[in-house]
Amino acid sequence: MGDPTPLLSQPNNTSDTKTSPNKHLHSLGFTIEKCIGELNWSQFFQALLISFAWIFDAQQTFITVFTDEVPSWHCTGENIDILNGCYSTPSFNDVCKFPKGSWAWDGPPQASIISEWAMQCESSIITGLPASMFFMGCLVGGLFLSTLADSSSLGRKNMLFFSTLLMALSSFFTTFSPNIWIFSLLKFLSGFGRATIGTSSLVLASELVGKRWRGKISVIGFFCFTIGFLSLPAMAYANKTSSWRNLYLWTSIPTIFYCMLVKIFVQESPRWLLLKGKEEEAIATLKYITSITQSNLNLSINNMSSHEEENNLNVDLFYALKLLLQKKWSSRRLLLIMALGFGIGVVYYGMPLGLGNLSFNLYLSVTFNALSEIPSSLVTFFFIDKFKRRIALFVFCIISGVLSIMSTIEGELWSKMQIGFELISFFSACTSFSIYLIYTTELFPTCVRNSALSMARLAVVFGGAFSPLLVGAGRGNKFLCYGVFGLAIGFSGVFGVFLPETKGRVLCDTMDEEENKDKISCEILV
Repeated sequence: MGDPTPLLSQPNNTSDTKTSPNKHLHSLGFTIEKCIGELNWSQFFQALLISFAWIFDAQQTFITVFTDEVPSWHCTGENIDILNGCYSTPSFNDVCKFPKGSWAWDGPPQASIISEWAMQCESSIITGLPASMFFMGCLVGGLFLSTLADSSSLGRKNMLFFSTLLMALSSFFTTFSPNIWIFSLLKFLSGFGRATIGTSSLVLASELVGKRWRGKISVIGFFCFTIGFLSLPAMAYANKTSSWRNLYLWTSIPTIFYCMLVKIFVQESPRWLLLKGKEEEAIATLKYITSITQSNLNLSINNMSSHEEENNLNVDLFYALKLLLQKKWSSRRLLLIMALGFGIGVVYYGMPLGLGNLSFNLYLSVTFNALSEIPSSLVTFFFIDKFKRRIALFVFCIISGVLSIMSTIEGELWSKMQIGFELISFFSACTSFSIYLIYTTELFPTCVRNSALSMARLAVVFGGAFSPLLVGAGRGNKFLCYGVFGLAIGFSGVFGVFLPETKGRVLCDTMDEEENKDKISCEILV
């Protein structure tokens, strides 16, 4: 609901500013908070449309689980043994020992890139190249695109649009790949574009609502990610008798249409617009998403002088990142949150990729993992405002680590329980990841929030980049896969204990406001 207090109205007298120099600085954040504090249908529609980007993000992140899988095969003829060139009950490692005529794929060759391009005898480095290139693209994209939404004139909306469009187009052209090298290059471009989709979506959605709804609105994105993840095994199963190219076609075309909707209907963050000095656009956005009228918006350009530093972010592309590292408190937070994200990323991206190492049906195991994100999102949605961020992160990271290690225990009874341990561990990792993203948006002010969240997600992706190597090593020794997963996330949870608590706190807009928040809180109480 709108608030009758004029937006960015001037102080009554100069003595107020002299008495409390922070009051003028903080009028922007508090006034915007009053304007957008109550959730209405327009804000909900905006947040929902923005969060849909997570569906396509999830599909491209985990699509290689099916398109790059190692197909099953069988011996041709009846009762063929080693003397005739093929075992009656072969394993995949045997396929390169036999002549071509003694075995055949169970399904059509075009069902996987491995069978279509005859890569069954290639090294794990070659067969894992597309997945590795995707994560490399995420790393490079996260590094070079992380500050654009803060430091350039693009903003949150345009970054979401262009990132999603790049991912969609590269995925679409993947369907025409003639070989593994072109395929890997397009996977790199897809990862490059995908790098900032979740970041821009989460930041934009959280900045369009007040603190009361910030946590719950953010969870919508996690639900959408689950939907995207869950859609993959269904599409892959329906596509198992046809080409892997269809999966990229089915996921890329809807993404292109979604980009059009973003361009037409999504509004830019009013916080970012005001910090960039775009007062008229900010007013138009506030009028669109709230019930505020023009008479309530007494805008003064002089009031933007306190944000002159942030308005000059256009000068240097990496100014926001430099600003993060210049301040001792912000650089410390950034390092701690990235250390925490690395361990979460190893498990979050690694466990779905390592499901082939478990003695369980691949389609069912991926489906169960995707389904486990639903209760994770529900726990986050209903309890995000009830528990402290850093304590919750620590607890869920420890639970995930312990159960991941337990899933490596061998034995007839333990082997049957492996999938259960893995699911609970993945559920805890998903919950940790959800809280981690929300927590990061609350730790940093608007002027650097997108950059900080991008670096945090970059750490998660960096952890995920190690996952394919661990999964490959885990084929011979499960502890090198799930055991290392557990140690990584368990130790990373400790770093969150050293970060400040943000539960119930109003979002800050400037570095000075964030740095002096304790002093401000005392002034408000007085």
